[in-house]
Amino acid sequence: MLRYTGKRTAHAVIVLFGVSVVVFIMIHMLPGGPARALLGPRATPAKVAAFNRQYGYDKPLIIQYFTWLWQTAQGNLGFSVKLNENVTTAIGARLPGTILLVGLANLLAFAVAVPVGLVQAARRNKVFDYSATGLAFLFYSMPPFWLGLIFVILLSQQLHLLPPIVPQASFGQLLTHPGDIALPVLTLTLVTTALFSRYMRSSALENLPLDYVRTARAKGMGGQQVLWRHVLRNAASPLITLAGLTLPVVVGGAVIVESVFNYPGMGLLFWNAAETQDYPVILGVTLVLSVATALGSFIADILYAVADPRVRLT
Repeated sequence: MLRYTGKRTAHAVIVLFGVSVVVFIMIHMLPGGPARALLGPRATPAKVAAFNRQYGYDKPLIIQYFTWLWQTAQGNLGFSVKLNENVTTAIGARLPGTILLVGLANLLAFAVAVPVGLVQAARRNKVFDYSATGLAFLFYSMPPFWLGLIFVILLSQQLHLLPPIVPQASFGQLLTHPGDIALPVLTLTLVTTALFSRYMRSSALENLPLDYVRTARAKGMGGQQVLWRHVLRNAASPLITLAGLTLPVVVGGAVIVESVFNYPGMGLLFWNAAETQDYPVILGVTLVLSVATALGSFIADILYAVADPRVRLT
């Protein structure tokens, strides 16, 4: 187990290093460099040169990268001229909101997808299976922003059940007013549920013909008991890894969903930074999301190895 954990840790570190290098180089490939992107096209060459000297953009690229990497390791992600705020502070204020959104969406998706996929496998090619499959394909193929706009039109403008946008409130206020975040959570949950339910159905179908299921039935155990006591535990194990591997997809969906509902999270921060070409914020948010993605995949691998010891031999 220790060797397996070490290998997965090394993989995560390599991925993070690669992501940081690629993003850092791409940002510096902007026309005119980060200084021109931040100051605008009308900035004079003298202002651009002064800005480069002040923030170290006049140094060789490799020196800039390792300087930024060292500062990042100390918790300093730079300063946003657009926001007039430290990037670490800006991200720290919005990170809990994104964790709340993604966390609730994943928990609700698991709570719905696992039993739905299991029942689909048990009632294969029946009315429930076809209906659930059709809904899963519908929600999975629908862009999150389009689904969010549909909910705004139906549930907010026509039925007046939920607010169309989320107020720019603190994390504590979001917790005390769950109705304000219902639409973004619902949007992200449905898209994620569609993916998880399909995998759960496929995994359960693979387990139903196995020997342990036939043995349980031969001992006189009822179909429902076999399904919920034995098949569920074995079929749900792959979803642990799937949750980690699909975290980038969920986070990417959260960026879109937050922009649609004006949700005060890192996705909205990233969206606004991209529109204003706020280089330090783009780099900082990308790094934090990359760390979260690598960490999610790492935790999923470890949990899967705990659930299935055979994985540790790979």
